[in-house]
Amino acid sequence: MKDSNTDLFDPRAAIGSDYVLGASTSSRDSDFGFAFDDSNFSDRVLRIEIVGVSDETEPDFGGCSSVLDWARRKRRKEEKKTENALDLSKCPQQQVVTCDEPDMVDILSENPDEGPVAMVEESLSGDEAANCNDLNLDSSTVVRVKTLHISSPILAAKSPFFYKLFSNGMKESDERRVTLRINASEEAALMELLNFMYSNSLSVTTAPALLDVLMAADKYEVSSCMRYCSRQLRTLSMTPESALLFLELPSSVLMAEAVQSLTDTAKQYLAARYKDITKFQEEILLFPLSGIEAILSSNDLQVASEDAVFDFVLKWARSHYSSLEERREVLGTRLAKFIRFPYMSCRKLKKVLTCNDFDHEAASKLVLEALFFKADVPHRQRALISDESTSSNRRFIERTYKYRPVKIIELELPRQQCVVYLDLKREECTSLFPSGRIYSQAFHLGGQGFFLSAHCNMDQQSSFHCFGLFLGMQEKGSVSFAVDYEFSARSKPSEEFLSKYKGNYTFTGGKAVGYRNLFGIPWTSFTAEDSIYFINGILHLRAELTIKP
Repeated sequence: MKDSNTDLFDPRAAIGSDYVLGASTSSRDSDFGFAFDDSNFSDRVLRIEIVGVSDETEPDFGGCSSVLDWARRKRRKEEKKTENALDLSKCPQQQVVTCDEPDMVDILSENPDEGPVAMVEESLSGDEAANCNDLNLDSSTVVRVKTLHISSPILAAKSPFFYKLFSNGMKESDERRVTLRINASEEAALMELLNFMYSNSLSVTTAPALLDVLMAADKYEVSSCMRYCSRQLRTLSMTPESALLFLELPSSVLMAEAVQSLTDTAKQYLAARYKDITKFQEEILLFPLSGIEAILSSNDLQVASEDAVFDFVLKWARSHYSSLEERREVLGTRLAKFIRFPYMSCRKLKKVLTCNDFDHEAASKLVLEALFFKADVPHRQRALISDESTSSNRRFIERTYKYRPVKIIELELPRQQCVVYLDLKREECTSLFPSGRIYSQAFHLGGQGFFLSAHCNMDQQSSFHCFGLFLGMQEKGSVSFAVDYEFSARSKPSEEFLSKYKGNYTFTGGKAVGYRNLFGIPWTSFTAEDSIYFINGILHLRAELTIKP
């Protein structure tokens, strides 16, 4: 028999190639299913001690109110295992091995949700026994024992856990027995995992069962099985509940790498299904943090403005975190990066500075960054957007808002005045045909809210379609407000703003005024490839409003 101290494989090379035998799950050469639990092809005996309540009495997936409850139960088990780990480094290394750290075991606790413990059944020397008198291996109730014949090369080739277990300096023995102690709820998943390590296949096909095997594979470091489970799960029909379940799984570094494609698919599903957060607001408000992050990361949210995104995030945080300290932590470290502050209105940015839910220093930095971006020259803005196009941080990338963002310059003297800049992409304009409208975000003058709206409409004689621009006042009621206004647009070749229409109007709530054919040309000429009004694919509009004395 080969000396047990000799490495079967170089672990550094094995980790990079799924431990050699697991590198190609499609190869018939790597299918050793015939040898599973067969003494003729085995060199060791694996004794599996199952502790805790039996499978018949322990609540399974079906006993949970939702798959999210199931995921959270699994996560709590992982957390308990980490919190309750005990240092038994005084014991000989060959006597106790775990899947977490070679010198850390967790076998004294009464908690049946603890992680697996592996040990070799060998007699201790007198000194060793004296040092390990406190190792009460029977402190947890063993309700069932399973014995399997195993091949240590096959298991070690697939799993760093078993590789370390079989090559940690144990004394040579013709009939070595290895004991693995697990929780009752992990039995089915472990048996599937062991079978996979021989045959590269699983018999289970349901999402809960595959997820159980996935986490067992994570514990025992069988990355090939984790990838297999991930692929199988991606073939199942995605639902909101299953997508959230995938994002709620406990994650180690290895697991995050192995299931990246699965979590990416789940995020994309949620982002596409819930892109209209106003329509699904009540449902989304119940989502966990991972689901909110997936939805907010999308560039395709269908929202009125980024102001609405900020208000929604605040509402969600307040409903999930009653503690101000916790709420600030979550907003500052997890959610703020998904809010596109540069595209919020200046009025809302002022409210961010006084919002108690955000740390004041952090809020000040976010607002200052947003204001600098708004004031920056276009080519610098494009550079910042380009830098983030491949990044997960997309605070400078504009979403497709129902209300288009505007830039505003406000003047108090000699008269109250504001200059509003509205940029529209060529594709946004062409999509207006034959009767569409685009509205700007609200802006304020003299305490009143106004907006711009771009239209595709018929000209005054209804002979052809043309581009129109209008100015409206938000507030309804008996308020009367006299304003002088002027519409301008950049045009080639000078690319300077040229005045297109001037007028004055006494507004009452809900009314709008403007010009049906701003450029005096048909729609086809306005949107033509050689149109003088689109500069690098952008229509630049400006409106100047002055309160009449």
